[in-house]
Amino acid sequence: MEGYPESTMDKPHRYSLDEQIGYVLRRVTQRHLSIFSEAIPEVTTTQFAVLARLAETGPVSQNHLGRSTAMDAATIKGVVDRLAKLGLVGTAADPDDRRRLTVTLTAEGAELFEARKATALAISRDTLAPLDPAERSVLMALLTRLA
Repeated sequence: MEGYPESTMDKPHRYSLDEQIGYVLRRVTQRHLSIFSEAIPEVTTTQFAVLARLAETGPVSQNHLGRSTAMDAATIKGVVDRLAKLGLVGTAADPDDRRRLTVTLTAEGAELFEARKATALAISRDTLAPLDPAERSVLMALLTRLA
């Protein structure tokens, strides 16, 4: 990439933390989380992702909700439990399979999501602000390929 320093990935025995993808992604994530928590203090990014997915799909099993938000079973359970305590989601046993838990957005959860949707879009713009529009598109396309 033009203007990018020679990578240590091309030098097999030199390791520079600042050039490692995991480290750079973590720093970008920390920046994004900081922007998010300042703008939307009511919920975390993972909690907001659940609200967004439920607003998009409607009621869904907790298992499916976890898969569709890239959370493992333990993580989605904790997120759903916390959102339920906040009154933002409801849970009920599936009448066809009592072992399956169905998660539903409550009126309060839908209201919060609708009220914060524009803010969430602005957070994404703020996170990507150092990049020009073409760079934003390339970055998103590349990260999507890696996901």
